[in-house]
Amino acid sequence: MANVVVVGAQWGDEGKGKIVDWLSERADVICRFQGGHNAGHTLVIDGTTYKLHALPSGVVRGGKLSVIGNGVVLDPWHLVEEIETVRAQGVEITRDTLMIAENTPLILPIHGELDRAREEAASKGTKIGTTGRGIGPAYEDKVGRRSIRVADLADEATLQARVDRALQHHDPLRRGLGIEPVDRDRLVDDLHEVAPKILDYAGPVWKVLNEQRKAGRRILFEGAQGALLDIDFGTYPFVTSSNVIAGQAATGTGIGPGGIDYVLGIVKAYTTRVGEGPFPTELHDADGQRLGERGHEFGTTTGRQRRCGWFDAVLVRQTCATSGVNGISLTKLDVLDGFDELKICTGYDLDGERLDYLPIAAEAQARVTPVYETMPGWSGSTAGARSWADLPAEAIKYVRRIEELIQCPVALLSTSPEREDTILVTDPFAD
Repeated sequence: MANVVVVGAQWGDEGKGKIVDWLSERADVICRFQGGHNAGHTLVIDGTTYKLHALPSGVVRGGKLSVIGNGVVLDPWHLVEEIETVRAQGVEITRDTLMIAENTPLILPIHGELDRAREEAASKGTKIGTTGRGIGPAYEDKVGRRSIRVADLADEATLQARVDRALQHHDPLRRGLGIEPVDRDRLVDDLHEVAPKILDYAGPVWKVLNEQRKAGRRILFEGAQGALLDIDFGTYPFVTSSNVIAGQAATGTGIGPGGIDYVLGIVKAYTTRVGEGPFPTELHDADGQRLGERGHEFGTTTGRQRRCGWFDAVLVRQTCATSGVNGISLTKLDVLDGFDELKICTGYDLDGERLDYLPIAAEAQARVTPVYETMPGWSGSTAGARSWADLPAEAIKYVRRIEELIQCPVALLSTSPEREDTILVTDPFAD
């Protein structure tokens, strides 16, 4: 059976939540493999809206196993709150439907405090645009070998030693930023209180996934954010603190690269970005405002208004390459309904030189200007379309031109936030 990785192919907010939920009907296991609760997925199912941040999107479907992999950094208090919220909406979450990798690093309150203090202290032009939820500092502790991981909550001696090691690092940092030292006893007490609520779901995810794979189960791997926020291949330093591209699905769960059969890139029919950093096709005019208003472009997690611009085929072609994307899911096509003309970025100009990729240097990224191709818009509606026959001819031409420019076929076409308003071209789970 095919195992599918879903990744955002832009700066996030591409509509991954709906597509993962749509695909999860065909899957047996749904896994989160990176990121933290700084990313949000909004699902609209039978008129009910679910906003998920830490939980995999598959939790809203009964009879599926949802997994939080070791590539995630997990705020245990937020997770408990989120579980309670979705339970109140009628979603059943038990040990049979949710598993957390035992080696998942925890986000502690001290991580969020450090995150916010550093961002506030940063001078103009050096701010990253972090959500302040502690994701970056938690990943720093992971690679610095001072994380408290889920399994550590089960052993008192180990937990005490891990806390001491973490504070040896954090207290000097806090002094330098003018923050009070960590209240060690309170932190330990808080961890003791939350431990049983988390340990109940802990397990050897790598082992379970490999057993599921050998048994022929279909596994869906769900990424957060987008490939342009990848710590290595994104618009550094205005990126997240983890690898977002598809290869992380193997590392972030323990399935191994041979367990990935298909990579689906989620691509919005235009471009948006939240926070700081370069954005070659950003619009500061009526068209940009119209895209934001029609697309309801506000972050699920922060509520911040997203920056909007025309579709950038250069960036998507690049992310399709770095993630090994086999096909894309094109979302929010209906937002473009009614535009007289549309523009697609087909290249960049950098000091008179034509480029077909985004340069890696931050100062060069900030200076590139887009080269556009103009296409006619359409007056008809694409909203709610469930077949190609429902689309205006100009909309089909727009989709086909995107396929040509990014050198990757459209596998799915989403025409509204509703689960069933989706045109299936190629089933990623097909054997």
